[in-house]
Amino acid sequence: MTKVRTVVETGVYADDLEAAEAFYRDVLGLELVHREAGHHVFFYAGDRMLLVFRPDATLKGDVLPAHGPRGPGHFALGIDADTYDDWKRRLAEQGVPIEQEVTWPPGARSIYFRDPAGNAVELVTPGLWGLPSGW
Repeated sequence: MTKVRTVVETGVYADDLEAAEAFYRDVLGLELVHREAGHHVFFYAGDRMLLVFRPDATLKGDVLPAHGPRGPGHFALGIDADTYDDWKRRLAEQGVPIEQEVTWPPGARSIYFRDPAGNAVELVTPGLWGLPSGW
């Protein structure tokens, strides 16, 4: 039987790509991989990819089929359990308000906050889904 092995990339949308680039690079420490002015910024997120598109640039389609947002998106980035408090401090130092913290029944913990475009970003420790990868 064939099955999906992993999430390879996550795409979100932001009208202000410069603010998005600064946020993901400077606040979350992601490495910028590619930038196309007025269209997108792409980052490494561990061994996966985070793609940030300007919405009106992707609605017409081109090499890829047309795509775009309908309201704020959500995605989760994995963090080590022993860095949870460090991340809370880093967000506070960067002026990023934490919207919510959750401790899940399996013991994983999540921090929720917004990126400059209003997308809900989650930092989550291992154990949330009980997956073989640890997540």
